[in-house]
This record gives sequence, C-alpha cells and structure tokens, in this order.
Amino acid sequence: MSDLKDPRVLFAAERTLLAWNRTSLGLTAFGFLVERSGLLLVALVPERANMANTEITFWLGLSFIILGALSALYATRQYAVVLETLTPIEFPEGYKARWGMVINLVVAMLSTALALALILGRG
Repeated sequence: MSDLKDPRVLFAAERTLLAWNRTSLGLTAFGFLVERSGLLLVALVPERANMANTEITFWLGLSFIILGALSALYATRQYAVVLETLTPIEFPEGYKARWGMVINLVVAMLSTALALALILGRG
C-alpha cells in the first residue's frame, strides 16, 4: 500500500501503462509487417520465392502479434495491481483511472483478432 498521498504516483503508473500500450501496438504492427513481407517477396521476385520463406515470415510475424497482445494484457494486470495499492487521496476527484486499462484490453483483443484472422485466412 502506498502512503505517499500524492496523485503523481497514479500518474506515473498510468504513464508506464501507456508506454506498454505503445510497445504492444508497435509489436503488433511490426508482426503484421513481418507476416506480410513474405507475400511482398513473392510478388516482387516470384522466381526466387519459395514456401519456406513465406512460412517463416508467417510464423515470425504471428509471434510478434501474439507478443503484442500478451504485453498489453500483462501491462493491464500490473496496472490493476498498482491501483489496488493506492489510497483514495491519491486519486484526483472525478478522475477515471481505469480508461487506460480499457484501451489496453481493446488493443489486446484486436491483436488477438488479427492473429486469428491471419491464421484462418491462411487455410
């Protein structure tokens, strides 16, 4: 339990959550780029393309997308733990501290949906 009685503790935790949110989005976007790079190679240089390259880029990209979803979920969990340790005086009046968690959960859900769409669209 925090006994600093200072709302800056909440804001520091929220900045950390949002930094992890950006990391999650970056991992997901990078994963999508890697996954699609195999298709780009096939389109640009069809004579040198092989199935092994597209298979590698697919699984590597999918791994980054899933890592992005997991990092968003874990960051949300960590933030919730921090919120539980704060005292009521550390929350500014009327401030909704859980909106960052909602955004992170949406990012995790959409990253998971992207991963599933890529898997299902493959077959």
